[in-house]
Amino acid sequence: MLRTAADVVNRTGLTVSLDHLNLEEIIRLADVSRSAVYRRWPSKDLFVSDLVKELAAGAVPGIERDEIELFRRVVRAHEDGFSTPQGRQDLITELFRELALLDFEVLRTSAGWRTYIALHATFLSLPDGGLREEVREALARSQRDHVARVARSWVQLTQVFGYRLRPELEATFDTMVNLFDATLRGLYLVSLATPDVAERRLNARPFGASGTEEWSLPAMGLAGVAMTFLEPDPTVVWSDERITAVRQALAHWTIPDE
Repeated sequence: MLRTAADVVNRTGLTVSLDHLNLEEIIRLADVSRSAVYRRWPSKDLFVSDLVKELAAGAVPGIERDEIELFRRVVRAHEDGFSTPQGRQDLITELFRELALLDFEVLRTSAGWRTYIALHATFLSLPDGGLREEVREALARSQRDHVARVARSWVQLTQVFGYRLRPELEATFDTMVNLFDATLRGLYLVSLATPDVAERRLNARPFGASGTEEWSLPAMGLAGVAMTFLEPDPTVVWSDERITAVRQALAHWTIPDE
């Protein structure tokens, strides 16, 4: 039985469903008329179909406000480094190290992110047809919106710190953010069964940093993606006026309008 069932699963794929939802309990919690609900959705399957589309339409959580506080704290601790190339490299590397770990921990603990990842598995369990295509497009649209928001933050960040995309790659910030997301989510999925991925730390001095720090694997992976795409912009002149302007800009740093 087990071998046969495993063969069937391997042929069709393991699926995730919303069968555990209790429609009667949702009606009670929503405090709506039971008869009205069943007029709108004569069967639970119809309700679940609309629910999956609703979840997919707003699937990707937004930028965490905690990121802004961490960003300001790191900048304050390293603001004297703006005057030298090494100081600026140390600051940007420290931002990668701390922000990547924060993003990973948010992903591990956020119900919104778990829902987003589970939605992809749920979507794969839907039968071919109109509903599956609608959910696929809603997920893709949510991902595009998310990538665009994060990419705008990276455009601002690189302009302030005097970095640019490496021209020989002919890449965009959207490309970089998509790889960030893929790396982060892949590490999260692996960490579910292998907690060492989340807990392991390396004493390292990567990416041109001047000092040794404790690096998580997510930070190492995401910083590696960033350093693949970014380089100091040789056209930027770090005058005293620019350094003053950068410090003022970072003191009032906010999330770009979504």
